[in-house]
Formats: sequence, structure tokens, C-alpha cells
Amino acid sequence: MSQLKNNAIANSTVTRDLRELDKTTDNLYESIVVISKRANQIGVEVKEELTSKLAEFASSNDNLEEVFENREQIEISKHYERLPKPSLIAIDEFLNDKVYFRNPAKEQE
Repeated sequence: MSQLKNNAIANSTVTRDLRELDKTTDNLYESIVVISKRANQIGVEVKEELTSKLAEFASSNDNLEEVFENREQIEISKHYERLPKPSLIAIDEFLNDKVYFRNPAKEQE
């Protein structure tokens, strides 16, 4: 997920032209399915990465003072909060042809 740190993806909602979304698949709904599945993949990757980084700070005898004073852990959490949402990343990847997908039903025809 390190490529997320260098991407210039908008962090807010962007109005999209629906004709752009269905160019690759010729079907808007199929495009939405591809984007949503990719967004789920990205979300899982980011969550696993964050969990592994925060696991370094876990200890069996945390006291209240340590929880509030761990600046590094807070900075890591803030960094992940500032990242673009997985759906925005997935849309950007889809529109820039960075997503590989196939439809087995179409391949059989």
C-alpha cells in the first residue's frame, strides 16, 4: 500500500461523468462492481497495514498514561485517517486502466 503515499488523489467527493465509467466495460453497472470490489481489496490492505503497524505498540500491561502519551502511534493513526477513501482510489485506478478485471460470462460467449 506504499503507493498510496505518493498518489495525488482527491480526498473529497468528485463529480464523475458516467460516460467515462462505462467506456472500458460498456456497462455502467459492471464498472461499478469492478470499482467496488477493488475498493474492498484496498480497504482490506490498508486495514492490515495499519493493524500491523499499531501491533508494534501493543503491550499486555498498558496503563492509562501510556495510552495517551504515545505520540508516534497517534501520528500513524492520523496519517491513515488522511489517506483517500478506498472508493476514491479504486475509481482513480479504474479510470487510469490500473485495474485488471475479467468477466467469465463474457469470455464464454
